[in-house]
Amino acid sequence: MAELLKNQYNYESLYKVATDIHSVYEEFSVQEFMQSTLDEHWENLELKSRIHQISYHLGKYLPSDYSEAIEIINKVVMNYGSWLDNFCAFFPTFVEIYGQNDWEVSIAAMARYTQYASSEFAVRSFIMKDEERMMKQMYEWSKSESEHVRRLACEGCRPALPWGQALVSFKKDPSPILPILEQLKNDPSLYVRKSVANNLNDISKTHPELVVRIAKDWYGKSQETDWIIKHGCRTLLKNANRDILTLFGYGDVADINVEDFQLNMTSLFIGEDISFSFVLIAKNEIKVRLEYGIDFVKANGNRNRKIFKISEVSLKNNERRVYTKRHSFANVSTRKHYPGIHSFTLIVNGIEQGTLDFDLCN
Repeated sequence: MAELLKNQYNYESLYKVATDIHSVYEEFSVQEFMQSTLDEHWENLELKSRIHQISYHLGKYLPSDYSEAIEIINKVVMNYGSWLDNFCAFFPTFVEIYGQNDWEVSIAAMARYTQYASSEFAVRSFIMKDEERMMKQMYEWSKSESEHVRRLACEGCRPALPWGQALVSFKKDPSPILPILEQLKNDPSLYVRKSVANNLNDISKTHPELVVRIAKDWYGKSQETDWIIKHGCRTLLKNANRDILTLFGYGDVADINVEDFQLNMTSLFIGEDISFSFVLIAKNEIKVRLEYGIDFVKANGNRNRKIFKISEVSLKNNERRVYTKRHSFANVSTRKHYPGIHSFTLIVNGIEQGTLDFDLCN
């Protein structure tokens, strides 16, 4: 099993940070910083809490003058590798905690530190404090020469960034985000375009009609925007939005026959796998999106559906294809299973083609 990301924040790594800071600021107490940060609660803290605790205690031992503290951090931040290492996430968090009243210094610091550890979480508190001012800055960032800064402009204003504070005002009205998405829709960096797609996907959950309009406007203009729209409309596709299915050319299911949809067992234990199979027969040439839904039993006994993609395929007239797929019911960090009657539903081009029940046992 891969090591938990939080464990990279340990005594050895923090001691390096502390000694690096001490090398440029002799008044920084390495021992006191280490003792106060790695306190009796440390082992029970999760990733974000560890990052916050490091940042908070940096503020206790760096100069109380914020600008002076930032100058010290600037001298050491480049020792911590590329953004993909993402170890020094506590530097943007330091800005978030201590820099709310010094915007000019903080804005420059977030743009600088995002080259090494993304400032996407830190910037959200600045948006919430002064949305108009910060969104003007985000738009300027969207024109930066640095792909990391351009990505920050987009990722930082996602309405529902995972692990980040929700931007409630953008859930209600995402229009302030749109100029940034327009600016970045043909960005040469896939890294940036992924962020544009993820932002669109967030918006689609509260304003599907808006994303449908954007998709129709952007689709077919370039390979870059086509990729963004396809990735950004993934929730709309799972929700079988007819406009989006039609936009991507998925045909009428009347041109498809589904036969022999079956499970290889009617009961299994948590931790085991189940297989299902079916046959597709095309009456006419057709583009097909294949998915299956599982209605999972939750801890409270209710059921909740999760959609899984099988494949996308173009079938010729009278073409016949046989599919067999396996699904694991092993518990993982992102899903715990509960006993009870579950259901498999086969979905073709957004239309349910049959449902089969099975019993998941302890």
